[in-house]
Amino acid sequence: MKRRHFLQTSGSALLLPTTLAAANQDPLITGKAEHVISIWLGGGMGQIDTFDPKRKGDPAKKTPGSYYDAIDTAVPGVQVCEHLRKLAPLMDRATAVRSVHHEVIDEHAAASNRMHTGRPISGTVTYPSIGSLIAHERGAANEGAPPYVVIGYPNITRGPGFLGAQHGYLYLTDTSRGPAGLSRPDGITNERQARREAFLQSLRKNANPIEDSRLASYEAAIDQSLKLSGPEFNRVFNLDEEPADLRNRYGGEFGQRCLLSRRLVERGTRFIEVSHNLNFINGIGWDVHNEGILKQHELIQELDTAMSALITDLESCQLLDKTLIVITTEFGRPPEFDGGGGRGHQGLGFSCVLAGGGLNHCGAWGQTDELSKSIVRDPVSVPDFFATICAALGVDYRKYLYDGDRPVPITDQGDPISALFV
Repeated sequence: MKRRHFLQTSGSALLLPTTLAAANQDPLITGKAEHVISIWLGGGMGQIDTFDPKRKGDPAKKTPGSYYDAIDTAVPGVQVCEHLRKLAPLMDRATAVRSVHHEVIDEHAAASNRMHTGRPISGTVTYPSIGSLIAHERGAANEGAPPYVVIGYPNITRGPGFLGAQHGYLYLTDTSRGPAGLSRPDGITNERQARREAFLQSLRKNANPIEDSRLASYEAAIDQSLKLSGPEFNRVFNLDEEPADLRNRYGGEFGQRCLLSRRLVERGTRFIEVSHNLNFINGIGWDVHNEGILKQHELIQELDTAMSALITDLESCQLLDKTLIVITTEFGRPPEFDGGGGRGHQGLGFSCVLAGGGLNHCGAWGQTDELSKSIVRDPVSVPDFFATICAALGVDYRKYLYDGDRPVPITDQGDPISALFV
């Protein structure tokens, strides 16, 4: 056998299984959403006390169960906790995915990484966040907007990983002013800024070609920042332009972050993370160990106020079908109460929420047992959940990205929840 013929036939044999597998796959699911507003509840939202209520427990007697009573929603047979009264009538526009799971040890940093990148932490690859993935695949909806914004404190788990700095995020921590890095110092007029940019271009023109990909990514990030600096884009952060009654409907600082996310969607930002990591009104946040659970209801009510206002506001602006709202958290909470009456961590079954985005919502998807401790129907892995987000945005959830020459599946082989696209 000639060497060329051997290479041709052996190469075809190696490709055959892949080709057959591709032919046997179901058609790619493609939604019509254009934007994502991802609400991050750091600390671990307890599904049994919010979107997957069960029979009432008793912390004093250490009887496992929900901390609050359950109420009916707009979807028959679907209940939520009593402190989600504003969201309950809107659950026909949402789906509580009650069967999300991962095997991460109950440690906040590792679980937060998993729920942002969809992967275990690796010593050889720095994986991109879901926000950077969407920014990489779709870019900004308008040229004058950043593709990806984080309203909250910066963190590597939100970052672009091997995709490069140009697919990172713009961030701010205070809705009373825009990102500090985009605000020109006093005295820098448009003319003076133009001279500075012309000087930068002159330096680049006379410099040696950039061969290091990391420097090229950094240069691209600088160019993006220059496009966004100045008063034109920064106007989006002026919430005083909004009617006072609307701002009041959204509530406090967390609600104002959600309102700002709607303005960023209108501007053309593709992916916004609204991080609930400010000074929590209940003093401890969603990580409700021991006595931290006593004021958990205040936090749930704050989420209820902001989320319901966001859904109705987007709907009134005819943006709800174009905007996928996502609520995620690093893990859930078990039905048992700890020594102080609070709850520990639970990653093997918890709830995340989808709303809007043009999906066929059903109020709830997946089912846990009588105490929301284990999944009994329709499990959804983190890659599956990410694939659902990608599909809703029209992103190919089966494609591969590349870290150098290394192929990396975009969602770690996840499959979307197909019932939401019927």
